[in-house]
Amino acid sequence: MISKEEINAALGKGLTQAQLDALHNARVAVVGLGGLGSNIAVALTRLGIGQLYLYDFDKVELSNLNRQYYFLDDIGQYKADALVKHLRQINPYAALHSQVIKVTEDNIPTLLGDCDIICEALDDAAGKAMLVSTVLSTWSDKKVIASSGIAGFDKAEEITSKKITKNLYLCGDGNSDFHDLPLCGARVTLCAMQQALLAARIILDLEEN
Repeated sequence: MISKEEINAALGKGLTQAQLDALHNARVAVVGLGGLGSNIAVALTRLGIGQLYLYDFDKVELSNLNRQYYFLDDIGQYKADALVKHLRQINPYAALHSQVIKVTEDNIPTLLGDCDIICEALDDAAGKAMLVSTVLSTWSDKKVIASSGIAGFDKAEEITSKKITKNLYLCGDGNSDFHDLPLCGARVTLCAMQQALLAARIILDLEEN
């Protein structure tokens, strides 16, 4: 069995002790564990984030495999359970708080109260709006990294990240709609990596306040 110290050294290769400490002390939530959320969670686990809070109520389907971090033997399992299994293969010592649950306006204070950063990775516009508005109206210090526009095969450089308000960031092209366009795994993952990178930049104090 590889030790916790060896895992931490591997995941933190090239980072300073201050950066390692900041990442290890961070608490990040990923709401929705589909094409965006599953890949965000993988990237954050590889960064050595101290605590990850993972929420989804859906099960893995065959049609998910073109863009989500799941495999054939995950089909039929809850995403919140299947994803933890894969994240443990990256870091068996990771502190993962995973629940099969639908995040609602009523349970957000309980589910997200301990988190510093919330990555919004939901499918529907109403759910996205509810999550963002509830978090921002409930807390003045939490950062939300939302997504908008990930469908189609347009150029990679159109997937961008930008600061909208003091505590809200947005990743994606801001335009493409998956109801009208196919979902390309490579482009979906581009947005997920933008969200994960932005979380890291916030944690490491590389973003302007």
